[in-house]
Amino acid sequence: MNSKRPVNLDLTTIHFPLPALTSITHRITGVILFVGLVFAFWALGKSLSSPAGFDAVSNALANNLLAKFVAWGLLSALAFHFVAGIKHLLMDADIGVTLEGSIQKAQITVVVSAVLIILAGVWVW
Repeated sequence: MNSKRPVNLDLTTIHFPLPALTSITHRITGVILFVGLVFAFWALGKSLSSPAGFDAVSNALANNLLAKFVAWGLLSALAFHFVAGIKHLLMDADIGVTLEGSIQKAQITVVVSAVLIILAGVWVW
C-alpha cells in the first residue's frame, strides 16, 4: 500500500488536548511511583530495622533537602496518579465520555491534583 498522507514526526509541533495530557501524565506518574518504590521500601526497611534506623530516616527526612524533595515528588506523583485513576474509573463506568465531559474531567483532575500537591508540599516542607 502506497500512502500519500503527510507524516509529522516532530512531536513538538503537535498540540495535545488537555485530556490527552492528563492521560500521558497519569502514565508518567505511574512510572515515577514504580521507580520511587525503591526509595520508599528502603526508608521503610531502614526505619523498621531498629530505633537507630528510624532516627536515621527521620533525620534524613527532616534535615536533608534532597530527601524532602524526593518525598514530595513521590507524594505529588501519588496524588496526581490517584486523581487521574479515579477519572479513568469514571470513564470505564461510561460517565463523561463525551468530548465536553472529558475536558471537564481533565480540568477537575488538574485542579484537584494541584491542591493535593500543594498540601503535600506544605506537609513535607
